[in-house]
Amino acid sequence: MAPPNQLCLVLVIFLSIFSLSPLPTSAIIPKANVSLPLPSSQLVENLCKGKAVENRRFCLKALSSPKIIAAMDTTQLGTLIMKLGAANAKATLNVYNEIIKKLGSPQALKALNCCVEAYKYAILSFEMVSSELVEDPQTANYDVAVIGPEIANCEKELINAKVQAPRLLAGNRFMKYYVSMGYEITSTLELENPNEY
Repeated sequence: MAPPNQLCLVLVIFLSIFSLSPLPTSAIIPKANVSLPLPSSQLVENLCKGKAVENRRFCLKALSSPKIIAAMDTTQLGTLIMKLGAANAKATLNVYNEIIKKLGSPQALKALNCCVEAYKYAILSFEMVSSELVEDPQTANYDVAVIGPEIANCEKELINAKVQAPRLLAGNRFMKYYVSMGYEITSTLELENPNEY
């Protein structure tokens, strides 16, 4: 058997490696390289400084992938934001569906089903806005803006039903951030092309 000092050393090394390894994150957290942040493009910087953006740090983190930083214009950046918003909505919808299977309270079930519908709507809206960005930024702006009240209603239903689910609250918060980023980019597109609509 190994001497106690060697056993302690092995244990310390194991615990050090374990504590330094990244913990798994929820699917609803945006995929961003936190340990080695990439420099953001001027397009991303300008967007994240916009008045409508609710959380600048979240915006910069969510938009830190090389593909997004390489966006050449506002329309391309907008399309990528809508894809991120739709992906986030799908991941959050999956969490809602997972929780529905576990809860039995009729009031909680009603609230969760309300949220499921809100997230289905959000997914469709984000996907639809991607195609509207070029043709009609004004309509795209409206379609992004109306996601917000749906998510707010979802939150109200969860609170009224006393549903305690931190992952759902985080998903709702992130969705609000994506909506604010989507609203900012569509507003920017409207300003860039004022005479076309």
